Amino acid sequence: MAARTKARKRAVDILYEAGARGVDPLTALTERQAVAEPPVHPYTVELVQGITANSERIDQILGEIAEGWTVARMPDVDRALLRVAVFEVLWRDDVPDAVAIDEAV
Repeated sequence: MAARTKARKRAVDILYEAGARGVDPLTALTERQAVAEPPVHPYTVELVQGITANSERIDQILGEIAEGWTVARMPDVDRALLRVAVFEVLWRDDVPDAVAIDEAV
């Protein structure tokens, strides 16, 4: 499995954990970094930090395009996956849109 694929999975795990525990994703990230073996990949850190910094806009976009769902009603894992994909498509110029979509699927 490619390094960025693993980093994305770890970001989804951290976002999911934060949502399930009701804590800020940056808090969950900091906790994972303190005890992680192997260490948290730098791209995971970039994803979680970027998603957190742009969370209002990301959730606004998800809310506008989701049919029959609110962002709050989405399952936690689905919401985390979608947040990673939207962040990569809109804020990561080094990630082709097709790759971000394929990874989310």
